[in-house]
Amino acid sequence: MSDSDSPAEYRALAADGGVHVWQGSTRDAPPAAALRLLSAAERTVMRRRPRTEGLRYAGAHIAVRQILSRYLGVPAAGLRFGTRPCPWCADPGHGRPVVAGPPTDLDFNLSHAGPHWALAVSTAGPVGIDVEDGRSGSSAGAAALVLSASELTYVNGLPEGDAREAAFLRCWTRKEAVVKTIGTGITADLKGLEVRPEHAGPLTVRSTGQGGTGEWLVQDLPGAGGLFVALARPAGSTGPVTLRTLTSATGPAPEAAPVPARDTAATSLLVPFRS
Repeated sequence: MSDSDSPAEYRALAADGGVHVWQGSTRDAPPAAALRLLSAAERTVMRRRPRTEGLRYAGAHIAVRQILSRYLGVPAAGLRFGTRPCPWCADPGHGRPVVAGPPTDLDFNLSHAGPHWALAVSTAGPVGIDVEDGRSGSSAGAAALVLSASELTYVNGLPEGDAREAAFLRCWTRKEAVVKTIGTGITADLKGLEVRPEHAGPLTVRSTGQGGTGEWLVQDLPGAGGLFVALARPAGSTGPVTLRTLTSATGPAPEAAPVPARDTAATSLLVPFRS
């Protein structure tokens, strides 16, 4: 399919080299018709998880299919997903998700926290996104495991409570977004990835460890209800980031708001992508 034959959503995204970031939540069990959009493998994952977690997984994956179908002009149930091998260990089990069919240069990344999810979509290169709701408890134990010495000094220098938790989550979401863009996930050494929480961003982050050396543009995004959201994409990206919302598992709302921005071949494993 040529760009001129592509759906309007795809053409708009490709024209400015930007990123569309969709956010939504799964509050109730998706309707039966929506569940039928999932592949057999996705429904198996849903059934194997605890009920609430499984329904949230299903809701997020239904949303991904509905949204990506708008860009690709194919039925949501007809999308096929695979993974690229991890650039560090070559294991496809935790590599970057990819649309395996239909053929496309569209890149996407999904994150979720509790009932909330966020999806980044771009044609300008790899994207990574992370969302956290800040309700998983104190960061005290995790901070020493994932923060660099300078990051830890900054975070621990803040007053205990909300300010310190917010700084930790700013670090965590930025690091997660970067390693998801690279494709290593949290198997990477997060302590070696400096994300400078004292800077509001956008900022350029350099990765030098597992998965190779690279530079990434990282920015925090608005999150509804106190969510922490971070987006990563290749350094030098200048396209706008546009926020979108999906209000239910049946269809997206037309709201959009611009946020100023300051290939390895896919292995076609027809398995549900990790989320």
